[in-house]
Amino acid sequence: MFKELMAKERVTFADGFDSWEDAVRAAARPLLRDGAIEETYIDSMIACINQYGPYIVIAPDIAMPHAQGGSGVRENAVSFMKVSRPVHFSDSREHDARLLFVLASVDNTSHLGMLQTLVEAISDEKFLSDLLQVEGMEELRRLIA
Repeated sequence: MFKELMAKERVTFADGFDSWEDAVRAAARPLLRDGAIEETYIDSMIACINQYGPYIVIAPDIAMPHAQGGSGVRENAVSFMKVSRPVHFSDSREHDARLLFVLASVDNTSHLGMLQTLVEAISDEKFLSDLLQVEGMEELRRLIA
C-alpha cells in the first residue's frame, strides 16, 4: 500500500530550504500541479503551523504538513519530499525534518487509511533508516518494491 501512496509524480527530492514555509510549499507543489489541492490549502497549512507551532513534526526527521480537511482539497492525496539538509520548523532540533509527507483530505475522516499506511511504514525502524538514506527516485523505487 505504501508503494501506491508514493506515485513518482508526487515525490520530490531537494537539497534544502531557507525557510520551513518554502519547504512546505515545495513539498505540496506536486499536489497543486496535479489539481489535488488549491493554493489556498498550502496557505492553510502554513497558517496552521504559524498558529499552533510545529505540531506537524511527528517524530525525529518526519513532518506531515496538513490542514483541516475540505477547504482547498479536491481529492485525498499525499506527496513526499526528502531533503538533504533538515527543515527547521522551530529553533529546537527536535523540530527538524528531512522527510515531509503532505496530507490532503477532502474531509476529516477519509484520509485515515492513508495516514495508517504512512504510520505503519515509518514505524518500521529499518525502513525509516533506509528512507532517510535514499537520494533519488530510483533508490526509492528499489526500497519500496
